[in-house]
Amino acid sequence: MFMNIETTRFGALNIEERNVLTFADGMPGFEGLSLFTIVPHHSAEGGKGSPFIWLQSLEDEGLAFLAMEPHQAFPEYAPRISSADLASLTLTEEGDRPRLYTLLTVPVGNPCGITANLMAPVVVNPAARLAKQVVLTTDQYGLRHRLLPSE
Repeated sequence: MFMNIETTRFGALNIEERNVLTFADGMPGFEGLSLFTIVPHHSAEGGKGSPFIWLQSLEDEGLAFLAMEPHQAFPEYAPRISSADLASLTLTEEGDRPRLYTLLTVPVGNPCGITANLMAPVVVNPAARLAKQVVLTTDQYGLRHRLLPSE
């Protein structure tokens, strides 16, 4: 089954139901929005080699979060997700392999200052199409880890 949505960033999108992620609790700050899809980010040259993706809301045409898999920039990243958070996504600590995404912030006028929020990763159970942004209880990771070295 397909759904058609109109977005401000990407125009019209035709989304397959199997590509819809449900955030049961919404995203922090956007609790009323629970349905998102992943839209690949294409480079300025039109290629598909970008490490970035967009989490596009299906309920708010203007809301899309820039994100990436954190291991692409932070290979040592190893957050400990609580068993309660895993259970809410129908994941277990033993065998299920969640996908992790980190939300990115690009300062206006300074794209080289892009940072990743490693304190609150988005955890996805791809099989169940469930997702949740979890806030880690450790101070090991912060809200603004630079992706590029400072000049």
